[in-house]
Amino acid sequence: MRVSPAATLSVSLTTPLPITLTKARFSGEPLRLKQYVLSNQICSRPKHLLSEFKPTRRWTFSCKCRNRGRNGYAKFDDEGEDFIVVNFYRFVSIGDPEAEIEKHLSFLKDLNIRGRIYLNEQGINAQYSGPSKDALAYVEWLKGDDRFSDLLVQMSPAMNRHAFPKLKLQNKPSLYEGGISHLPLLDPPMRAKPLEPSEWKRKLKDLTDDDEASPSNSGKSYILLDVRNGYEWDVGHFRGAHRPEVDCFRNTSFGLSDEKEAPSDPLINVDKEKTDILMYCTGGIRCDVYSTVLRQRGFKNLYTLKGGVSHYLKEEGTAEWVGNLFVFDSRLSLPPAAYNDNVVDKAVGDNVVDEAGRTPQTPVDTSFARCYLCNSQVQELRHRNCANLDCNRLFLCCAECVVDLKGCCCSDCISAPRLRPVLHGVKRYEKWHVYRDSEEQNAPLV
Repeated sequence: MRVSPAATLSVSLTTPLPITLTKARFSGEPLRLKQYVLSNQICSRPKHLLSEFKPTRRWTFSCKCRNRGRNGYAKFDDEGEDFIVVNFYRFVSIGDPEAEIEKHLSFLKDLNIRGRIYLNEQGINAQYSGPSKDALAYVEWLKGDDRFSDLLVQMSPAMNRHAFPKLKLQNKPSLYEGGISHLPLLDPPMRAKPLEPSEWKRKLKDLTDDDEASPSNSGKSYILLDVRNGYEWDVGHFRGAHRPEVDCFRNTSFGLSDEKEAPSDPLINVDKEKTDILMYCTGGIRCDVYSTVLRQRGFKNLYTLKGGVSHYLKEEGTAEWVGNLFVFDSRLSLPPAAYNDNVVDKAVGDNVVDEAGRTPQTPVDTSFARCYLCNSQVQELRHRNCANLDCNRLFLCCAECVVDLKGCCCSDCISAPRLRPVLHGVKRYEKWHVYRDSEEQNAPLV
């Protein structure tokens, strides 16, 4: 999405912050909240996900106090605490999103939480990190509202404390990318039927059995649909799921094109009355959204994996899953064990299962993963960004190609003007000015 410079209006609002409620020592200066209003947004997206834009209001936090880090955030006394990442969403009618945001702001101002929390008339979508006590306090506070009392919350361990750089709390026109506010998301029958992980596992077995049966003995047909991006599939997926040929959700077009336009579309020429469409994504929201699109196109038998892959890995382990799970934060990729780290294996006959009957965790299979550059097998299921800032492509890369191409995705990027240093391990790139200033300081004197 591109926003013209003239389209951004920044207004600083000053709100007194009670010192007795804070976890940091303040110098007496007030908390400053910056409000941004974005309008006249310009972007290109398919008509089937296009909706009218509304002004976006976003709140970000910074505080002027002696006890703060270089990024403007107050320092919290959370040394030694376990940090977690929390994800949840809920499609529910919110009559006054602005008033709802004010309530959330009031509660969150004293918590060490960073991430993305989007609200609008259709509900809430949240991904954030923080010390476990703060992260869970927000969940419990939200569940005190009857609209969110049975919220399905996904949790996973953070790496190196926060997984997000700052907190963004927005009244956003679309809870997810692609302009989805025009879709009937508040009408449950228009969304796919959610399957518990155990039901999903049985459906996958039926799918395998159906593939093995002869056409004459097969009953209703099944299609397994990965409603994510291709680069997510590259690090992990359910067995039998084809790689999506898209790199952002707004470009997803399963079942929307004819055979000439999209010959690889798995929903081309299927029987919409008899075919079961099994849809999955990371946390469930993309399947809920896209199933309403398919429902409007006449597909009758739509099923989604409740809670997405993250919930499945927690409940069922790695059955029918290969690889890691791509996540949209600084961690980028998580092994299945991250969602099921308290498994206690026990022997049952000749098999080993955990105490909940889940498939035990096994070494992650990387045999399917290929280097974007040379197509050799990669051992680390974790993407890197191209060192060329103006490219920034996410790609899998073997160790040899990382060295040979200086962290870039192609030979053209090696000579780019804004080239960042090669990163090793699980580090992520910082803002460009960090590298620019470093080059200026190390430049020889003339």
